[in-house]
Amino acid sequence: MIISWRVRVGSGTVKAIVTIIYKPIGIIAGILAGLVSTRIFHFIWGRIDAEDPPKGNTEWASWSKILSAAAVQGMVFKVVRAVVDRYLARGTRFITGVWPGERTPDPK
Repeated sequence: MIISWRVRVGSGTVKAIVTIIYKPIGIIAGILAGLVSTRIFHFIWGRIDAEDPPKGNTEWASWSKILSAAAVQGMVFKVVRAVVDRYLARGTRFITGVWPGERTPDPK
């Protein structure tokens, strides 16, 4: 016997409740994604350069090193965040039967 936890959507009330519950979980998942992406970035940067990644206000760092560190860090952060957001939304739909975000991309 399989027990389903899915909620039958009869009105917008269920979606509103799922959205309210999803927000704090999404914030926590975002913080965890940031921590994971920092670890992944430092791992990748360790393969690129033996020194720590430079910040924008590091005096003796070259522009190419600063911009490449920023590009790698931004790419890693956005990819990890997209993966976490997607799996969190899929898990929410699996448990509740309601997709917590937009159904189609914004036309802008």
